[in-house]
Amino acid sequence: MGRCLAIIIMGVSGAGKSTVGELLAAALCCPFYDADSYHSEENKEKMRSGVPLTDEDRMPWLTRLRDLLVDQLLKGTCVVLACSALCPKYRDILRSAGSQFTSHRLKNGMYNNLTTTVQAGDSSCSPIVFVHLKATAQLLATRLMAREKTGTHFMPAALLQSQIDSLEIGSSETDILEIDASLAPATIVLNIQAQLSI
Repeated sequence: MGRCLAIIIMGVSGAGKSTVGELLAAALCCPFYDADSYHSEENKEKMRSGVPLTDEDRMPWLTRLRDLLVDQLLKGTCVVLACSALCPKYRDILRSAGSQFTSHRLKNGMYNNLTTTVQAGDSSCSPIVFVHLKATAQLLATRLMAREKTGTHFMPAALLQSQIDSLEIGSSETDILEIDASLAPATIVLNIQAQLSI
């Protein structure tokens, strides 16, 4: 791959972000991170109790994730992050990792062309790319109920509708690739690689 890239696998709970993210990272031989691991215990407890998180709850979490992306990009590696990233303002915080990365490289003379810029929403120059795993509410509910029975995740199925209601994608967000989440994970990974040419 010719450039550092942070690929954020986004979508509501049950879309398959972690499964796809792990497979994609393995295919690219790069690190994988699950945003759920970076929630505070307070956030996790709220979600276990069926209480949706507020913006105030999410901001420190998103900041930690942004800093993680910057750190990985500065190491010169690609990185895959599974993160819900439901709202444009949340994604903008993650996108700012691209601006910080580029500013650092410019400051340290790591670009020959000092006119290099990073603009939010421009996937041609930003190292940040989002992949939205899109699925029907019925499929998501089925997956979440199955997961709830096994006790493998703190997000209850009862919070699914609040996540669906929160999901918003602006028409100007050209750095978001939409993929059918009902496909087999391995097929999704191949689709991502083909569409991003990686």
